[in-house]
Amino acid sequence: MITNIILITHQKGGVGKSTLTFNLALNLADSAKVAIIDFDAQGSLLQLKSTITTMDILESPADLDSISTLGYDFIFIDTPPYLSNSLPQLISIADLIIVPTKAGVLDLMAINSTILMIEERRRLDNTLIVLSMVKPNTTLTLDVLIELNKYDVHVAKTQISDLVSFTRSVVRSGLGKDLKAKNQIDSLTREVLAKLL
Repeated sequence: MITNIILITHQKGGVGKSTLTFNLALNLADSAKVAIIDFDAQGSLLQLKSTITTMDILESPADLDSISTLGYDFIFIDTPPYLSNSLPQLISIADLIIVPTKAGVLDLMAINSTILMIEERRRLDNTLIVLSMVKPNTTLTLDVLIELNKYDVHVAKTQISDLVSFTRSVVRSGLGKDLKAKNQIDSLTREVLAKLL
């Protein structure tokens, strides 16, 4: 069995890492064996373990090299909002690294350290920046996209909007009937799968 390891990381908190991790994993859980490993000390996703039946939510293992042997088709790794000691090794073992970022000046400034660490591990080709919590009708998103061009990293075509459905999705076990949110996650899932091929 081939396990695809997808790392979701950014040194800054509040950029939507856990929500994006949950929704991407949930989107694949109907057709594949999926797990989330919660490396965040807050354990936000780990608290859902007893309420989610379509996928497994696991604690971080002591031996990071064992992750690929856990027997899942997809393993999503949610990281804490800082550059942890385990992050360099997680970057090395990941098949895809997703860096969600809000369209904000401080978020853009903070992304530099994350990208630098990925670059040091020679994993930029396996990295996808995702604009999350995007607010409608603002030129700030375009400004951020222009700034992101200075990094040699692929930016996802799909942007994740600042919708209440995403915020509620974790406690409601999904996006419900919000077609806009569902379409965005479906589109991003397709981009993720394309990057893994």
